[in-house]
Amino acid sequence: MQEDGTKMLGENRRKLILEWLQENEEPITGKALSDRTNVSRQVIVQDISLLKAKGEPIIATSRGYVYFKDNNESPQKSRIIVVSHRSEDTADELYTLVDLGVSVKNVMVEHPIYGDLTGSLMLKNRRDVDAFLHEMEKTKASLLSKLTEGVHLHTIEADTEQQLDEACEALRTKGYLLE
Repeated sequence: MQEDGTKMLGENRRKLILEWLQENEEPITGKALSDRTNVSRQVIVQDISLLKAKGEPIIATSRGYVYFKDNNESPQKSRIIVVSHRSEDTADELYTLVDLGVSVKNVMVEHPIYGDLTGSLMLKNRRDVDAFLHEMEKTKASLLSKLTEGVHLHTIEADTEQQLDEACEALRTKGYLLE
């Protein structure tokens, strides 16, 4: 928000939004950005779309917007896994992964009309999972896996292949992992 309380011009506002996202490790909600810039939430959605169109790696998650930093300093190991479970087991699946030091980057399903649908999750710990589950409950949104009778994919990341192997074994033991 400008000091005089007036709305910022679009270009200046987008520059500030980009700076804020680049400076923060945690997601920033659209509401927080709209409050800081004194514009509507819809204007923020448009600003984010314009920034994405210019090639800025901004990801919309259930907890807000994140600037995706390509961190080449410590390359994470990643794997795409296929899982299937009831909606009621979502918390258990996600807690199992993050408790083993694995980040859940996204969820993907294959829709018969739209093809591959991907939702960004960016879940690193129980707090992130709790926030995601709370937002799902609050908004009454459906899980993407409802479209595919529980079958979905995740891109998971960890510091080591061993962590990924342990996570897969834990999901296998619970009957969630499809192979």
